[in-house]
Amino acid sequence: DESTYLITLPGETKLQTHCALVIGDHSLSINAFVIRKPDENQVGVYEYLLKKNASMYSVAFALNELGDIYLVGRLPLAAISEREIDRILGAVLQYSDSCFNPLLELGFSSSIRREWAWRVSRGESLANLQAFQHLI
Repeated sequence: DESTYLITLPGETKLQTHCALVIGDHSLSINAFVIRKPDENQVGVYEYLLKKNASMYSVAFALNELGDIYLVGRLPLAAISEREIDRILGAVLQYSDSCFNPLLELGFSSSIRREWAWRVSRGESLANLQAFQHLI
């Protein structure tokens, strides 16, 4: 569809954020996957997201019908420029990247502990789990 643009934003904590920009008749919609539905502590995850939403630019955290977490936004076409698209994509990347580890900690700590134990038992690398060592 020529009105949809799919973009992959490279991050540091969350290595990639996939974002769709959809041009409608009157608005631009932004939709970026952040993380799947949390396994545990949903109330803590949702409280964290709602607090974050209060200070965010042009996008907000939302859930899809499966409970997966996205960044979504909608802006009038009249407000869109090359500079504004750059600002919006920068915001999506910043929010997705900076919230990724806290969301993992809040919603997947049991899985992180199991993965850590499994890797230790097999002598596997813990390099990409080091950010969560304090949970062990």
